[in-house]
Amino acid sequence: MTNTVSGATVGGHVVQADSIGSVHFHQPEPVPRPRQVRAPHGPFVNREPELAALTGALGRMEAGGLGIVVFTGLGGVGKTELIAKFTEEHRARFPDGDLYADLLAYRHQGGVDLPELLAGFLRALGSEPPAVEAERFTEFRTVTAERRCLFFLDNVEHAAEVRALLPSSGLVVVAGRRRLPALRVDGAEVRQLGPLSGTAGTELVRRWLGAGRGTEAELAALVEECGGLPLALNAVGSQLLDREHLPVGRVVAELRDREGGLAMLDDEGTDLGPTYDAVYERLSPQGRALYRLIGVHPGPFLSAELARAAGVEEAAKALTELRAVHLVDEVLDADDSEERFRAHDVVRRHAYGRTRELPGRAELLARVVAYYRGRSSLADRAMGSRLRLQEAGGEGLSGFASGAAALEWLHAERANLRAVVEAAAEQRWHGEVWRLCESLWPLYHGRKLYQDWIATHRLGVESAQWDNQPDAVVRMRNQLARAHYERKEYGPAAEQLALAAAQLPLVAERRVVGVLLETDGLLCLADGRPGEAVDRFTRALAENRGDDHGEIVQSYNLAQALIADGRPEQALTVLAEAAARAEATADHDMLMKLPLVRARAHRALGRLDLAVAAAGDCARRAGERKQHPKEAQAHTLLVALAEELDDPELAERSRARLRELRELRP
Repeated sequence: MTNTVSGATVGGHVVQADSIGSVHFHQPEPVPRPRQVRAPHGPFVNREPELAALTGALGRMEAGGLGIVVFTGLGGVGKTELIAKFTEEHRARFPDGDLYADLLAYRHQGGVDLPELLAGFLRALGSEPPAVEAERFTEFRTVTAERRCLFFLDNVEHAAEVRALLPSSGLVVVAGRRRLPALRVDGAEVRQLGPLSGTAGTELVRRWLGAGRGTEAELAALVEECGGLPLALNAVGSQLLDREHLPVGRVVAELRDREGGLAMLDDEGTDLGPTYDAVYERLSPQGRALYRLIGVHPGPFLSAELARAAGVEEAAKALTELRAVHLVDEVLDADDSEERFRAHDVVRRHAYGRTRELPGRAELLARVVAYYRGRSSLADRAMGSRLRLQEAGGEGLSGFASGAAALEWLHAERANLRAVVEAAAEQRWHGEVWRLCESLWPLYHGRKLYQDWIATHRLGVESAQWDNQPDAVVRMRNQLARAHYERKEYGPAAEQLALAAAQLPLVAERRVVGVLLETDGLLCLADGRPGEAVDRFTRALAENRGDDHGEIVQSYNLAQALIADGRPEQALTVLAEAAARAEATADHDMLMKLPLVRARAHRALGRLDLAVAAAGDCARRAGERKQHPKEAQAHTLLVALAEELDDPELAERSRARLRELRELRP
């Protein structure tokens, strides 16, 4: 009997194991098959030509190509419902999943954060997004080359947004208000979706109400007053269903009597004010309170906890009520277990109009901002010990079971968080702004949301200055410098550090000086000045004396600088002291990171076996904590060490694990 291992034929037995020595091996997880497009809401009429266009594009996908269909039209005309219906009927023909992105949630000041949107797609498809934003586009094309997926891009405004997100193969369905004829150049079929005809609209309402309620003339009038828009018909029709004794004719009369009527404008929108005024006034008191919250909340997503914090009584019941009349939809997020809801942008605009002159508008917005500052503070503190300038917050709010759960909540709320920071800055609530930014550090640093990171921290710097908080000014500038540093924008990073240094004579918390020295040290290393980096990290370590975590972090940095400066033995001494401190304080994050630097020190000294053991320890700990980027660094080092040791089996094991890590979610 013979067995083949790594290309060599050997006699005897081959043992497969999950763990050999200090290196842990993982069984590959199945590739995810995301199902993100929501289910249709109910009966569906009068869209046969559009469904035929989608079916034709599906055939092009199945032939190995790329199908693109674009639907434009008024808000509320039924674009999303059409695509939901098609996806439900043909889901089996997308064996690798269906993915959804609402570009409105990624749009800020006219631009869309396309790299972050692609990062979400890559995670859903089981691939770790590259840290370098530009590489995400090529990685996305690579990942989708052999897959048959549906990609639904909602609320698109420009053809360039679609072009940047095109996969190598699959079906791309686009929905937006603006005409996008330029996409025909890319092979797209572009169709304008009009309102329902009187006949089709009447048929739809009749299916809801049954044969015995309302005359055909009354139903036709209702369709006319709602402009043939399914969104408005859904809202009014749902309330008719809830009130069995409410005559259809009375609803029509109410709509007609409202000042201004229903004026259809151009393709950019429609005035649904009278329709939604009537829907709003039939809501329960708690339903109206939640609707007002929609009008004040600067972000796109709602939750029951946010509603309760904003003063909405029986918040869960109110959400159920608004969902029943199609004013909000549930948002599915596979990574975060908290239920979220999103109002259609037509509904949000109407709700904003209802609350624009609301006497308590500023107070309601202040509750929203306070909720996000408190919950973000809880999330930040759930991820371990670090320097924080602000007091603990979040009293009365639910906490997090783990740091991983806290990070997923922050990531799921990222669009809300940026919008809230911007709204607080507009209101000149300066203390709220910089405190929010401080709590968002683990989100931005961990998930590399550079556009949000830079935009919010520019506001954070300004707010800390207005709040006359020198420590916070330095902290904000340092966190902003780190964003530029990670993007390899060393000039802007150094500029922020210089501006922060001007505030140091006013700083009261000496550890703030330490974090500034730390970033300066990282810039010295990046610029090939390891001796200066050693100086910066040594001074940063001194500023952190008495703070266990701060000392461990700066020792970790100092050891890396010592290795780069040709002093690996000294680095090992520093690492030994840091590891003992980490063990004593149960600092598991640093216990995971320290062995990787130890491995580099042993490698520099030619002790390759010890380097392998230390890198394997890092890989094991990182795997247990599901810190896939750090585990990948460890296995990358193991491959290099294996080549130096002429150990093809070790090299192949680590290369295999690196391939598996590319299929895992971060």
